[in-house]
Amino acid sequence: MAYTYDYPRPAVTADCVVITRGDSPKVLLIQRGGEPFKGSWAFPGGFMNMDEDTEQCAIRELEEETGLVVSEVKQIGAYSAVNRDPRGRTITVAYLAVVDCVIDVIGQDDAVKAEWFPINNLPSLAFDHIEIMKDALSMLDKN
Repeated sequence: MAYTYDYPRPAVTADCVVITRGDSPKVLLIQRGGEPFKGSWAFPGGFMNMDEDTEQCAIRELEEETGLVVSEVKQIGAYSAVNRDPRGRTITVAYLAVVDCVIDVIGQDDAVKAEWFPINNLPSLAFDHIEIMKDALSMLDKN
């Protein structure tokens, strides 16, 4: 299917924030294997395919980059700051998945590593992922 538009269109991505339940929750991050932010930590995520919605994209990207399969996610929000991605105009929709405990993961696809980090001891995050993390934690507190 070909598309032609008179106006520029932004790219759409989806990210998946996975947090464990319990007294010492952890969050799943991937170490980026490519630019931008090569070597930096980020949430699993990526560009949406034309035949999927953002929720499907988040779940697919999570599995592709970490091997982790989840069936239920809740939308945290949409993030559209003009300069959030140096590759160009990109809007992301972030989702939250809550799991009972740390699950074995492995960096795959364009993720060099996949690791669990205590939510109170995070590395520096790529893009605007620290903002997304704050919103995810706020969402958890409300549940």
